[in-house]
Amino acid sequence: MQLTLLDWLIVAIYFALNIGIGFYYKARAGKSMDEFFLSGRNVPWWLAGTSMVATTFAADTPLAVTGMVARYGVAGNWLWWNFVASGMLTVFFYARLWRRSGVTTDIEFSEIRYAGKPAAFLRGFRALYFGLPINCIVLGWVNLAMVKILMLILGVDKATALVVVIGLIAVTSLISTMSGLWGVLVTDVVQFFIKMAMVIILAYCAVEAVGGMDQMLAKLHEIDRAKGIAPGGKGGVLSFVPDLDSPWMPMITFLVYISLNWWAVWYPGAEPGGGGYVAQRMFCAKDERHSLLATLWFNIAHYALRPWPWILVGLASIILYPNLADPETGYIKVMIDHLPPSLRGLMVAGFAAAYMSTIATQLNWGASYIVNDFYRRFLKPEASDFQLVRVSQVVTVLITLVSAVVTFYMESISGAWKLLIVTGAGTGGVLLLRWYWWRINAWSEVVAMGTAFVVSVGLQTMAGLDSDDPRQFAYLMMITVGVTTAAWLGATFLTAPESNETLVAFYRRTRPSRNGWGPIAKLAPDVKPAGDGLNNLLCWVSGCVLIYGSLFGIGKIIFQETALGIGMLAVAAVAGFVIYWDLSRRGWSSIVD
Repeated sequence: MQLTLLDWLIVAIYFALNIGIGFYYKARAGKSMDEFFLSGRNVPWWLAGTSMVATTFAADTPLAVTGMVARYGVAGNWLWWNFVASGMLTVFFYARLWRRSGVTTDIEFSEIRYAGKPAAFLRGFRALYFGLPINCIVLGWVNLAMVKILMLILGVDKATALVVVIGLIAVTSLISTMSGLWGVLVTDVVQFFIKMAMVIILAYCAVEAVGGMDQMLAKLHEIDRAKGIAPGGKGGVLSFVPDLDSPWMPMITFLVYISLNWWAVWYPGAEPGGGGYVAQRMFCAKDERHSLLATLWFNIAHYALRPWPWILVGLASIILYPNLADPETGYIKVMIDHLPPSLRGLMVAGFAAAYMSTIATQLNWGASYIVNDFYRRFLKPEASDFQLVRVSQVVTVLITLVSAVVTFYMESISGAWKLLIVTGAGTGGVLLLRWYWWRINAWSEVVAMGTAFVVSVGLQTMAGLDSDDPRQFAYLMMITVGVTTAAWLGATFLTAPESNETLVAFYRRTRPSRNGWGPIAKLAPDVKPAGDGLNNLLCWVSGCVLIYGSLFGIGKIIFQETALGIGMLAVAAVAGFVIYWDLSRRGWSSIVD
């Protein structure tokens, strides 16, 4: 793709803006650890929530969605749409609890919920494990996606593209080390609007390239007919529900996704009950209300509003490039071939924004684990805030360098995804219940992590189950979750519970539901936990209806099934009203301070 001087000028202005934001927040971020990692716990819901959305909009995301659509049709997105239930669970059952905990990272949680050497081991191990190898794997696949994008856009080889990516990492690292989370949050908002504007424009150009929406639908129906599928029928390109007889999503696999996968698997950005950078945004919110509203806005934007521009480009790429060896590259080819030359600079800036927003968060979040949960906890607990901020900046640079090395040796993004799913399968149950059941102890989590890893790896290496095969993936998940759950439950009952002192302190601090904490609640009769479990359940169901109703309603209107689309949006509106009613009852409905 030929870039003009004006295109490069636009890209340069974009980078100058981001660096300017970094310098603006430099002094504020250097005041303390809370300012550097949590923006002083004074962030409004809209800023924290938009930052979550921007972070999950990585450079690889539109390419991944395009590949899903090209291979499996619109229904291919169920590979990530199934996490809606998990996201809504975090909003209504966990966001307020996380904010009440007052921790700096979700790993610090280990030593307010548990005590003794097992808790210390759990905190230190998770800090190093997630802060360095797991974090650098995530950074590595995001870097690799950007390398592939630059190879196509600039027409360069992998080594040259990697040099450019290292430059982007350096700029992002500079902003992150200077400005802490404040700089990350504000640049995320700027980057989010740039990204969304450009993907919407590209979607419009893609539809026009195939002759408009009428022609797109007609051509997609022809593709279905060629496969013996009636237009709009089961298994068609435009179907929102997968054909449960299809090789890529047989019924057993679909059932595993919608009934098991969303709560049982740990995965970055979709941790059961919240965790990682999602938890970090909850911690930095002004109060419990802002924490809940931030997470709610994130899930609505992430699942219901953002996907359709990507999906439209994916559908257009099926028509324009039917025989691509790598369907994910269809997104870039549409941009190169059909985006007006006057907008190419902005699109390059948009991809840079998508890349940098994710990288900045991963750097800041990973550094928070290593500094707060390992360095300060085990190496230098007496360190001053000034020293900790300086160490945080050094660690950010270290993570940057390690991630660049990982990118150099990484060949497959899907291989990295597979590794993370293997390490996290089966641990979700204990992560969810540790808030709501007093009997869980540190050994419950330790055993869950170890068993999930050993069983998953054993089933794949010794039993020969292939996670790339849909049916075998389903069996792998069911066996791993079953064995892991039995193992951590056994460990829970075979080991002593946490001390009453530890449990009462946690109960007073977070005020979870009395159900599941009966023996401890009796020791702290003055604590009045919120008795809103049924309301939370109602809001959770309503939230899922709101997301899916909005998602499918918008899609039906786009595909010219207007009456059905309006009906789905009406159902979504009713669900939204139920949530508004509940928040009003609690005095939290206002979105303005």
